[in-house]
Amino acid sequence: MSPTTSLRFSLHPSSNGAPISQPIEIRTFLNSGSRFYGLSFSTSSSLSSSISPENLVPSSRNKYLSVKVQALAAETQHPKWWEKKAGPNMIDINSTEQFLNALKDAGDRLVIVDFYGTWCGSCRAMFPKLCKTAQEHPEILFLKVNFDENKSLCKSLNVKVLPYFHFYRGSEGQVESFSCSLAKFQKLREAIERHNVGS
Repeated sequence: MSPTTSLRFSLHPSSNGAPISQPIEIRTFLNSGSRFYGLSFSTSSSLSSSISPENLVPSSRNKYLSVKVQALAAETQHPKWWEKKAGPNMIDINSTEQFLNALKDAGDRLVIVDFYGTWCGSCRAMFPKLCKTAQEHPEILFLKVNFDENKSLCKSLNVKVLPYFHFYRGSEGQVESFSCSLAKFQKLREAIERHNVGS
């Protein structure tokens, strides 16, 4: 089912009726073919009970009702690409303190830190593969750091390009860091092979 969308329409319930302008909620898309499908109306006006697919009549101009979408008022929210989680081993970092605690709590577990920007095309392109890698390696902890929301942390870690990755391992501390793109994703896989020994 398509996301619930609140739209404002101008409707003509009859061929010679006056336009009705009311907020109407549609729970499925309109079929662009021969008929309308699954319309659900929601409005505070008493007109809501009288407006239904059965009452919609063809206009003289078109074979079917002419519906003019005047403005898109609201749409059901879906997770942004950077908000999606691969699993419990992928964590969003919101502060320097949380970052340091996550490294401390990881012990000897390999930690991969993904520095990204919500506006970064390369970050978005490689994120699905990063999520898949996280699912393939539940023993590795993946930390996601939003550059714009953690600028002081990124500056202290000398992160200047995105996407950028840091690898940490227990008492060894930071063992590797590099920039990577979707085209060079094998570089990240090879780094995992080097540092994920004994997990």
